[in-house]
Amino acid sequence: MFNVTESFGSLVFNDAVMRQRLPKETYKALQRTIKDGRPLESEVATVVASAMKDWAIENGATHFTHWFQPMTGITAEKHDSFISPTPDGRVIMEFSGKERIRGEPDASSFPTGGLRATFEARGYTAWDATSYAFIKEGVLCVPTVFCSYGGEALDQKTALLRSMEAINKQALRVLRLFGNADVASVKTTVGPEQEYFLIDKALYDRRKDLIYTGRTLFGARPPKGQELDDHYFGAIKPRVAAFMKELNEELWKLGVLAKTEHNEVAPAQHELAPIFTTTNIAADHNQLTMEIMQKVAKRHGMVCLLHEKPFAGVNGSGKHNNWSISTDTGVNLLEPGDTPYENAQFLLFLCAVIKAVDEYQDLLRISVASAGNDHRLGANEAPPAIISMFLGTDLSEILDAIERDEKYDARQADLMRIGVHTLPRFPKDTTDRNRTSPFAFTGNKFEFRMPGSAMSISCANTVLNTSVAEELRQFADELEGASDFEGALHELIRRTIREHKRIIFNGDGYDESWVQEAEKRGLLNLRSTPDALTHLLDEKNVRLFEAHRVYSRTELEARFEVLNENYSKIIHIEALTMLDMVNKGILPAMSKYSSGLAEAALQKAALGTGPDCVYEKETVRRLSSMMTALFRQARKLEEDLLAGKSITAAPDLAAYCRDTILPDMTALRIPADEMEMIASKEAWPYPSYGELLFGVR
Repeated sequence: MFNVTESFGSLVFNDAVMRQRLPKETYKALQRTIKDGRPLESEVATVVASAMKDWAIENGATHFTHWFQPMTGITAEKHDSFISPTPDGRVIMEFSGKERIRGEPDASSFPTGGLRATFEARGYTAWDATSYAFIKEGVLCVPTVFCSYGGEALDQKTALLRSMEAINKQALRVLRLFGNADVASVKTTVGPEQEYFLIDKALYDRRKDLIYTGRTLFGARPPKGQELDDHYFGAIKPRVAAFMKELNEELWKLGVLAKTEHNEVAPAQHELAPIFTTTNIAADHNQLTMEIMQKVAKRHGMVCLLHEKPFAGVNGSGKHNNWSISTDTGVNLLEPGDTPYENAQFLLFLCAVIKAVDEYQDLLRISVASAGNDHRLGANEAPPAIISMFLGTDLSEILDAIERDEKYDARQADLMRIGVHTLPRFPKDTTDRNRTSPFAFTGNKFEFRMPGSAMSISCANTVLNTSVAEELRQFADELEGASDFEGALHELIRRTIREHKRIIFNGDGYDESWVQEAEKRGLLNLRSTPDALTHLLDEKNVRLFEAHRVYSRTELEARFEVLNENYSKIIHIEALTMLDMVNKGILPAMSKYSSGLAEAALQKAALGTGPDCVYEKETVRRLSSMMTALFRQARKLEEDLLAGKSITAAPDLAAYCRDTILPDMTALRIPADEMEMIASKEAWPYPSYGELLFGVR
């Protein structure tokens, strides 16, 4: 019997283990590094490394690795054993403080966007002491950042940690203005909900598109999809329940706070949601969650699909990023509160978020931009590409009243003057969540619904932290110099609401009228990844990241190259996969099938048993027409892929893939899916949508 309380965190070198195994002074020194950001002394690192090695070996570990998150969207690790040779030909188990703190993986093949030449193989990993080490499959994993010889960030996590320092610094300035002298630090917290599909592995193995790209490139819709909503929150199938049980156990041993599991809307779609934790730890845990989902699924004869849109016509999968701001004293700064003082503080932080989302809507869109997510955004409960904020009726009316300096009529009607007159109490969660909103307030946090299911949450939270830090900096600059704090606070909140209320939208984000309305408001509609990426190097964005030392211009330019190249490579792989499936699978199969029908018609005519042969003749005619269209469109795609090879600039190639290759792929799919609808099950070369979506029983 699995004992949750005893097993939770059993494979983590956590605070309880450190208290037990480290000398008291070493433990205190390490805590100062973790909580206050002080440099870690080499002597302390050596003691910690020795204790960690002993603990890891006792728990079955033979190797260690610096576990990091390069710009590939997944994690990376190089395993080194603990063994060191002795003069007598034996070995001892060692793990030095130097090995703990820094590593030098031969990491020249990771994408760098020009930050480092291929022949410059050195990359450095450095211990992130704020995230606990853990044991995974007999390997001690030390969470680290990854940087170049010159110190530039080559990973997702370095910038995230920098952004957390930025918002901590500026939030503390604001809190001091409200008399909060007891707060020592402010951290953002995240609870990322993870959506995914489970399909039968035997069926997966017969789909080249799933194997090579993670999504289906062909597939006619089955008679039944998600129309009846009967899968959502439905009874979990035994095979899936067994997977979820083992998944929870594996995650709990690693200290991942897996909390909620249920069936999602689409057939074969599910969700796992964790309890909130500090943002960089949440990012680590989410990467672990995705990796372990895929491994556990295979042990149950299934495959876990994390692509944002693995099936056309049904819901895609997102990663809802529930983001908030909290102090080390346990106060959630996005909690509305009950008293006038708390409300004033809350409203100022709320205004900082509103202003940040409005001014940096392009960066938020960029933070979730990918070839896969472009297919998902805009339908089936995924938010549109237009960034907006949902606040709900009550909170929106309160802000309107503040802007007009009028009374707010709720349960109590009080004059809305911040810090001068009594503020109203307003209830939380008085309105439903808006599933079409990209950025929705849900009581004491914001739910950023745009990240795709396969993405790291690091980039989105880096943007959120940095942009809000910038607005808090501006607020603090203005209020620190004010002779009348209450009056200045009141005017600042009113002005912020007036100037940035265009970003607030509580309506239906799918309604076509919202597109026109958003355009009138001056909001961006960046429909595709290349559209969004053109704004990454805008001067306001470079200034933002450089001012808070989150990214340098060089690091941003590198990411611009990497993101554009990644988009083009994905489209290219998908296009080649489609051609492979058409040329080696669909066309030969349908040619053989139509020939069989024609031969059957001739035999019937010769025997006089089917003089009309309407079914055979009509089907052969239709198939012949569709095969011709499929063949011609395949040739066009081949020609356009060849033409694209002459484009060398990464942004230009990404735009070409969007404008030429993707439309070719869409056109190629149409006749193939039409043929699947009329071909026999035995003749069609690939498992159908119906088999894939309903194959796990």
